[in-house]
Amino acid sequence: RHGPNRRCNSADYLAAMEPLALALNNLTRWLQDSGRRLAVVFEGRDTAGKGGVIAAIAATLNPRQCHVVALPRPSEREQTQWYFQRYVPHLPAAGEITLFDRSWYNRAGVERVMGYCTEAQSIAFLQQAPVFEQLLVDDGLLLLKYWLTVDQAEQEQRFAERLHDPLKRWKLSPIDLQARDNYAAYGHARDAM
Repeated sequence: RHGPNRRCNSADYLAAMEPLALALNNLTRWLQDSGRRLAVVFEGRDTAGKGGVIAAIAATLNPRQCHVVALPRPSEREQTQWYFQRYVPHLPAAGEITLFDRSWYNRAGVERVMGYCTEAQSIAFLQQAPVFEQLLVDDGLLLLKYWLTVDQAEQEQRFAERLHDPLKRWKLSPIDLQARDNYAAYGHARDAM
């Protein structure tokens, strides 16, 4: 967008995206040549565009090198494991990129706000996450984290679009609908993170 509520046309968008796609491809070649690993965490409010951003990044990259991870709700077995354990197998190997569509930060966001974890589990997460991430970085992993947001009015408009578009309705879950009533609580959880 260029300015408030103005969209660029397709030609301008493609022209702006081309050098970025080339830069991403150069990055993947550098990762392969150097053996480095890159993990990118995308968090944010529902309807903020995480999936679209991830799709735009992954679209021009080799799928053997760039992996998108969007984990489902944890199984009963996973709920008994060390919290970070389910994410570790998805971390990139040498020369790879992993794009996380939500991540371990679910514990401090969705799980905390929706009551899927205890307050003690959330506090423990907030203490452990920086240590976990420091271990990853100390091991040579390049870790980038992004938070995407929309204001409450835009979120409501996007929820309505999804509800009325049969091709987007799959994006709505009961949790998304409950999240509408917790807009402020999600903001407080984000600030705590």
